[in-house]
Amino acid sequence: MGERPRVVCLCGSVRFLAEFDAASLAETLAGRIVLSVGSHRQRDEDALAHLSSAERAAALERLGELHLRKIDLADEVLVVNPGGYVGESTRREIAYARQAGKPVRSLEPLSV
Repeated sequence: MGERPRVVCLCGSVRFLAEFDAASLAETLAGRIVLSVGSHRQRDEDALAHLSSAERAAALERLGELHLRKIDLADEVLVVNPGGYVGESTRREIAYARQAGKPVRSLEPLSV
């Protein structure tokens, strides 16, 4: 049995779902295991629209913490940042990954 494939966690704004899907496919075809956002079909805000604002905020908080656990499992992080866009949540994830000593790659150059 061969060496374990590298595990990459995709980070970035869920406004770029098509780019997440493309990055996931590219990374998988490159032989890496991909950890990503919960859905490539709809943004979190749309998926959670049926919840009250308090329930939605709590769910988004849980999803954010869950994504940090995905970073814990990953060997590296790939930031999906078309046009160089990096929002507040993604900045937090990049800082978390760097603090944990995880290599961080990005589709576009990072300014953070």
